[in-house]
Amino acid sequence: MFGKLFKKKENQEIELFAPVDGEVIPLEEVPDPVFAEKMMGDGIAIKPSNGKIVSPVDGDIVQAFPTKHAVGIKTSNGAEILIHIGLETVALDGEGFTIHVKEGDKVKKGDALVDVDLSVVGEKAASTITPMLITNMSDIEALNKQDVKQVSASEDVVLTVK
Repeated sequence: MFGKLFKKKENQEIELFAPVDGEVIPLEEVPDPVFAEKMMGDGIAIKPSNGKIVSPVDGDIVQAFPTKHAVGIKTSNGAEILIHIGLETVALDGEGFTIHVKEGDKVKKGDALVDVDLSVVGEKAASTITPMLITNMSDIEALNKQDVKQVSASEDVVLTVK
């Protein structure tokens, strides 16, 4: 009876900021079909210019992979974000990564998530390209990609999600 009255507003628009400094590339150009064909969700990718990965939004950490190569964040509007650092990096089994969060943590935009040694990842993985995806697209009303090429972490909006 009171469900609608007390239900959180799920359709608000949220801005997602760049999680790392670098060059934005369209997801379709990522040299990995899982990302390029949007099998895991839609979003953008960034070719990082440094190894400091930060939270693009306020939210809750819902996944902190043991291999430290990816982090999942849920926002207040229900969007589920996956930041996947590099391509084929799960095989590194954490080498080159220092994770700063765990499942259940609350984060604010700009909080440190992972530090990455880009030289290790660049040498031992397929690429340092870092996709940021909305993994629950079926729950999303609208996803807008900003037309930006170079971004600074926590400063430039790259996606809006409603």
